[in-house]
Amino acid sequence: MSGEGAGDDRAAAEEAVRTLIRWAGDDPSREGLADTPARVVRAFSDWFSGYGQDPAAYLRRTFEEVGGYDEIVVLKSIPFESHCEHHMAPIIGEVHIGYLPDKRVVGISKLARLVDAYARRLQIQERMTAQIADTLQEVLEPRGVAVVIESSHECMTTRGVHKRGVSMVTSRMLGAFRDNPATRREFFSAIGK
Repeated sequence: MSGEGAGDDRAAAEEAVRTLIRWAGDDPSREGLADTPARVVRAFSDWFSGYGQDPAAYLRRTFEEVGGYDEIVVLKSIPFESHCEHHMAPIIGEVHIGYLPDKRVVGISKLARLVDAYARRLQIQERMTAQIADTLQEVLEPRGVAVVIESSHECMTTRGVHKRGVSMVTSRMLGAFRDNPATRREFFSAIGK
């Protein structure tokens, strides 16, 4: 979903928001809510812009002149905002990425863009963790990939069980990070875990 002509038209999306406002018990035509449907549709265009992106494309431009560097590359504490596919409530957290290059590296901003491309979709954290790790492994073909995501799920804190301060942690280890406990420990040490 890019927000520009994706799916049904913008007018239908705005009408759907008006319907939800009426369903909630308010008047979508009152002054404070009159512009809300357009605002919500613009927000959805931003929140779900990942559907219009090819995450793998961010990793295709690599650098082979690494001066013989062959140790772990770690980018930690990449902030992200996503939305759970079950309630469309925010998931807010951070991603830690590590990889063991095999002759080439990628610009670190591309790792952050990769995270955003998957985060800006309706998600579950487990799938997002796997998507980031699998895309890195597939495109860069490193000797290993490690991804850890820590986040708070607002579907649990603002509704249902109402439990604040709870953090969900998921991880995916591939290649050397799965097979070599020392490499895995080095990654966890680098991210402060």
